[in-house]
Amino acid sequence: MSSPIASVRLSVLDRSRIREGHDGPSALRGTVRLAQEVEAFGYHRFWVSEHHGVPGVAGSAPTVLAAAVAAATSTIRVGTGGVMLPNHQPLVVAEQFGVLESLYPGRVDMGLGRSVGFTDGVRRALGRDRKDADGFAEQLDELLGYFDGSGGRPSDGSGTGGQRPGPQVHARPAEGLRVPPYVLATGEGASIAARAGLPLVIGDMRHRERMLSAVDLYRSGFRPSRWAQQPYVIVSGTVVVARTEQEARRLLGPEAWSAAYSRTHGSFPPLAAPERIESMTMTARERSHYEAGLEGHIAGTGAQVADALSAVIRDSAADEVLVTTSTYDREALLDSFRRLARVAGLSSPARA
Repeated sequence: MSSPIASVRLSVLDRSRIREGHDGPSALRGTVRLAQEVEAFGYHRFWVSEHHGVPGVAGSAPTVLAAAVAAATSTIRVGTGGVMLPNHQPLVVAEQFGVLESLYPGRVDMGLGRSVGFTDGVRRALGRDRKDADGFAEQLDELLGYFDGSGGRPSDGSGTGGQRPGPQVHARPAEGLRVPPYVLATGEGASIAARAGLPLVIGDMRHRERMLSAVDLYRSGFRPSRWAQQPYVIVSGTVVVARTEQEARRLLGPEAWSAAYSRTHGSFPPLAAPERIESMTMTARERSHYEAGLEGHIAGTGAQVADALSAVIRDSAADEVLVTTSTYDREALLDSFRRLARVAGLSSPARA
């Protein structure tokens, strides 16, 4: 009987993390290079993310970065994980993905999230506030209407699905193109994905019961649509494979420290080298958050990761795993993706 890992697709989401001693442009170029490498390892898709005003993240314009990734690759699917729809006008999002699909036909994914800016300052700069996330379902309907020609009349902003009077708006060149949409969500967002008949991406592998509850909610409420005839679940999280369990845990340190610093100082910093983190004198609160940030991920040797990831796939009946790993050492990160590809039995790396 084949391993559960061999029965699902493996994909990558890269957030263009900035490393200490390096700048944003080098992080973006690193994202493009990583896409080229994981394409050679046999991964199914490569997604980029949207963050605004975050010192440790360079990925602020996902459709622009996705275009660069698509131009530098040839077979791997390319998309966003995701475009935060409440930050944008659906018409503009449709136009951007229409351009991407026109340039790279059959390779573009449209991952969509419902978050707004992380801080009050960022939300003001975007002209948004927290309540804008409440209109995600209506924004999603409007966006999809630009592609299938059934809608495209902007919402009146009431959150009730009302329509402004006047002629229908057409998104060029999106109308008539098929760009697969995915909803990045938990809780209510999973219900929205189910009602819309769209694939679900759920990034909650560290909190297994909560993840499984959202997946069950999604599957039970799923309504077939022109986009998907049956539920499709992508589970997402950090997966690290190294020569030893200790090495794998060490690779988790930079991301865990950034998260701990964010929780205690209110700013998400660039990734620090493991040796610098190990020499730090942390406060008790910082240490508590840091230690918590090391737990719950799938990390270890190839055999350990195979067992742990197989359990997640069995429990969730996931169709795909989206790996979101970040660490300071780019070569170690690449080696982790290479080892994971071997564990999963992906096509032999062309440049391994």
